[in-house]
Amino acid sequence: MLDTLAALPFWQAFLALFASAMVRSNGTYWVGRGAIAGWRRHRGTHGDVTGRAETMLRRFGPFAVTLSYLTVGIQTAIHLTTGVMRMPLRYYLPAAIAGSAVWAVLYATVGLAVVQAWLAAEAGSWWGVAVLVLVVVAVAAWLATRRRTHTRTRTQPSERPVPLE
Repeated sequence: MLDTLAALPFWQAFLALFASAMVRSNGTYWVGRGAIAGWRRHRGTHGDVTGRAETMLRRFGPFAVTLSYLTVGIQTAIHLTTGVMRMPLRYYLPAAIAGSAVWAVLYATVGLAVVQAWLAAEAGSWWGVAVLVLVVVAVAAWLATRRRTHTRTRTQPSERPVPLE
């Protein structure tokens, strides 16, 4: 399957990957919509809490949907939650199209090369091993930098003056 996809011209690989991303994400979204429809029919809503969550999702959700395509392991949760929270299609579809396009471009170029390197490494190629080592080192460095920055911002004292009582 991967060999067939890698052998395709870029535009064909892009279209195939784009279509698969759109089918998967929209399918998950509609499962969420169906699940909440059944839940509301049998259990009702939580009024204010549900309303605030839906407002937040409408405000920040499209960015979360688009960026979810760049993550591993959280895509399904984001799309399912988007459906459960009933994000309107006028927000969801453009975000899903943009995210699917970015994912398809990345996967059709760099992604397939990484997968092929991994397969070559499994077959004993030194080039594949070298690419895998570089990818692992880059990801580890990025995670370490991110964690260090996150810890530093969390431990810094607040700039606001403390009110005197």
